[in-house]
Amino acid sequence: MPTSFPGNQQPDYQLTDAQDIDYYDVFADIPAADRIIWQRTRQFAEAHVDTMRQGWNEHHYPLEVARAMGQAGLINDGVDHPDIEKFSPLAAGLVNMELSRVDGSLGTILAVQGGLALRTITMFGAEDQQAKYVRAIVDVEIPAAFGLTEPDHGSDSTGLSTTATRQADGSYVIRGSKRWIGNGSAGGITITFARVDDEGAEDHGKVRGFIVPQDAEGYTGTPIRHKGSLRAIDQANIFYDDVHVDVEALIPGVKSFRNVSEVLYATRIGVAWSALGHATAVFESALAYATQRKQFGKYLAEHQMIQERLTRMLSELVSMQLYMVRIAQLEAAGTLQPTQAALAKYNNTRVARRIAADARDMLGGNGILLENGVIQHMADIEGIHTYEGTESVQALLVGRDITGYGAFA
Repeated sequence: MPTSFPGNQQPDYQLTDAQDIDYYDVFADIPAADRIIWQRTRQFAEAHVDTMRQGWNEHHYPLEVARAMGQAGLINDGVDHPDIEKFSPLAAGLVNMELSRVDGSLGTILAVQGGLALRTITMFGAEDQQAKYVRAIVDVEIPAAFGLTEPDHGSDSTGLSTTATRQADGSYVIRGSKRWIGNGSAGGITITFARVDDEGAEDHGKVRGFIVPQDAEGYTGTPIRHKGSLRAIDQANIFYDDVHVDVEALIPGVKSFRNVSEVLYATRIGVAWSALGHATAVFESALAYATQRKQFGKYLAEHQMIQERLTRMLSELVSMQLYMVRIAQLEAAGTLQPTQAALAKYNNTRVARRIAADARDMLGGNGILLENGVIQHMADIEGIHTYEGTESVQALLVGRDITGYGAFA
């Protein structure tokens, strides 16, 4: 932009570079191995940020970036399996944080492929299923989806209606629908949760899990369009029109919805880390803008009101960092409780929304430009605030734990 005209002396703002804000030195003494993984993630994410931004602008899922993430060894999410590189809980969190700091859709690719699908197979899959799918999912040779949410059952996912009717030969016919399923139309597999229909059987009416190829006859996955959040990864509407799967498709360890909940509890930690990544990005953009933008004859950073707002935003960011380091410690010790994970997601997505709103406001009109990052992060935070359990669901989980009373209905 030419700056030789009166009234147009503004600089070319540089607002998306990492500043590594760590006011309490929360990450100053992390193990060297974890820091190496963090840096590897940054190098990967920054190498692909232009492709992801273009994908976001065009509402296009660049699946080649997901495959590159697998080749970089980042589809992990802390899953413990002999065929996967071992990440500590802290390293896994830092990967999620850094991907989301750069681009929210990158964080969601990890959440779906590594957090939900991979974790389900490693926790509950048979040995032959793990041998067939674990490395293929880690390397993103096979895009994998987690088919739980239905059009009629979002927060009330325990009431899912999709059925798997057991046949005389032990195979199943699946009929039903799913919605908001990441990777559900990417050409791979969908881990599908359905209620068994087999009168008199022990598992009649129970929720079981099935590995369904997306090219199976009767399976239709269609990307949801016109999203305003996480636009560089597709979520799908899925219909199962009497999809026939062999008995080998059954994931034996998924015996009820309780097992599904175990996966969701684990992945909520990743969502909380993702929120921290988004919050870090928008705070750092606001801080950079305050030191580059002049109004009323001086930099924004020289104004008392701006300093107060930046301080408030920093206090909230630090609280998120402290939350997550403690969560990683509890997870490493094997003492993390599901409701502690729920509280972390509840806190961090709420706080990230506040920081993003302040950052967007501080940037004025420049805050709605995609090139400056803040408005995209602000929109993407809305996605993570909702998926894997809304704010209300997390509150009910924690509320039940601290009061002893369930209030879901």
